[in-house]
Amino acid sequence: MDKRSKYLILSLLVSVFLAVLAWFILHDIRVFYTLSLLPLVFLILLLSIFRMDLVFLMAVFFTPISVLLSDADYNIGLALPTEPILFGLLIIYCIKLISQKNIDIRIFKHPVTIAILLHLLWMMITSLTSEMPIISIKYFLSRLWFVVAFYFIALEFFKKGNNYKSFIWAYSVPLLLVIVYSLYRLSNFGFIKIYTYSVMSPFYNDHTAYGAAIAMIIPVIIGYLITSLVQNKFKPFLILLLAFLAMALLFSYSRAAWISLIAALMFSLVVYYKVSYRFIMFLFSISVILFFVYQEDIISSMGKNKVESSTDIAEHARSISNISSDASNLERFNRWNSAIALYNARPIVGWGPGTYQFVYGPYQSNKDKTIISTNFGDVGNAHSEYLGPLSESGLPGLLFFLLILINVFYFGIKLYFRSQDKKVKSLAIITLSALVTYVLHGVLNNFLDTDKASALFWGYIAIIVSLDLSTPETK
Repeated sequence: MDKRSKYLILSLLVSVFLAVLAWFILHDIRVFYTLSLLPLVFLILLLSIFRMDLVFLMAVFFTPISVLLSDADYNIGLALPTEPILFGLLIIYCIKLISQKNIDIRIFKHPVTIAILLHLLWMMITSLTSEMPIISIKYFLSRLWFVVAFYFIALEFFKKGNNYKSFIWAYSVPLLLVIVYSLYRLSNFGFIKIYTYSVMSPFYNDHTAYGAAIAMIIPVIIGYLITSLVQNKFKPFLILLLAFLAMALLFSYSRAAWISLIAALMFSLVVYYKVSYRFIMFLFSISVILFFVYQEDIISSMGKNKVESSTDIAEHARSISNISSDASNLERFNRWNSAIALYNARPIVGWGPGTYQFVYGPYQSNKDKTIISTNFGDVGNAHSEYLGPLSESGLPGLLFFLLILINVFYFGIKLYFRSQDKKVKSLAIITLSALVTYVLHGVLNNFLDTDKASALFWGYIAIIVSLDLSTPETK
């Protein structure tokens, strides 16, 4: 693209931005007044044209410290300053995709990319058939700019080997600032558990999203410490960072995050020691058989567990299996059963992306309701990264999302065993381990509608695909 074309594009984008801003002001949509205070948007647009890599890093850096602003009247939420940057990157990337000929076509032929494109295509289709099309289209657009920025643009960014570390540092450093801020606030409240749910505000909306982000970073930092990916002179800083991450995870009281790290450790050991697939399936089969043989005893034991969420770490961990009185656990069953009921009502196209929280109320069963349920069902999402798409985009929506995960782990593990480069092997296994934390976390929560989780989730997938594309097949 020549300079004249770049300046024409910049002028067009600035004009569109000013027109949109004027429209929002005329219609008194107050959340967008903030945009009038962001002259840096023009600089970002300029940088997006000439140095997209810097704008990408800027988006990653601002993600942990972005703040969500919302307008209830128009049901609009905007994470500032991240999402305006991501929207700008989306526009510039689409223009470059159309205008440039030197696009790496291998990216679009990779099975992971194909699965992602199918996932986005089905989301778009089900947005048009949605019970609430406006809600679904907005939800789809936000997913689109997350994927374009943190996957497609990230792939371009990762063509330079050292950029993998730049990505991690760009997210970790501001996350460390949020951790220090949160721990300081919590210390002022005497580390009382009830305050752990809000001390990370306004940067994270609750302790589970905060815990999920920390859990996704910890395996990478540990990997950097025990491998040669990072020079020894930087490892004292890594030890300090890991200490803060561990402390923050402990005081997040996020049980899902704790479990996810155990799963990541088990996964890395299985891959590293080359535990055979047949042996894993044997253990899995035995576990399933034992569960069904002793299911009455297991369910009875869980039903007798009265240990609820507590400031005592041991009791809080034991409360994970409490399905008799822990309101948080019971409400998850309510949300999951509601999601299944929604799926049964519309099994193919679902109710539309992003609509679960608006439609699940009537599908709650009275026997599933808890003390934190509402008759209108207006207090959140499906609490599952798998049942959410099932209810909102039908069975194909779930299958396409699972196809992404299956392909990522298939090619990631294959890459680990075929590569002769120790650094590639190390980066592959620690990235996959970090992804495992969210794959398991997704059973209990869903955060991919936020920039906080999306940056790491899609970014890690981009790392695996980038390594796969740059590593030659062995004969």
